[in-house]
Amino acid sequence: QVRLVESGGGLVQSGGSLKLSCTASTSIVSFKKVGWYRQAPGKERELVASVTAGGTTTYADSVKDRATMSRDIRQNTVYLQMDSLKPEDTAVYYCAAALGSVAIWGQGTQVTVSS
Repeated sequence: QVRLVESGGGLVQSGGSLKLSCTASTSIVSFKKVGWYRQAPGKERELVASVTAGGTTTYADSVKDRATMSRDIRQNTVYLQMDSLKPEDTAVYYCAAALGSVAIWGQGTQVTVSS
């Protein structure tokens, strides 16, 4: 069974940075796409950033110019670097991967940005 494990969340002050990690139990080159999602209390889950198997990244307008998604194929890990964090970035951040027609989700990591 393929698993994704997120880490790197925590409490940070407004304007600070965090780097989230998503490590897979299998080679990430087998995923058609990997995305970072977030869900704030009382809000729907939203896509923050994604990367295709070919390495093309896309970002939500809300994080564009503040987020960088990268991957380390040897470590089977995908990263999300978030800079200039704002209180509205507070949410549980999830990693999700498309393996064939199956979507695999991690358990999430909490990011809290204090003002």
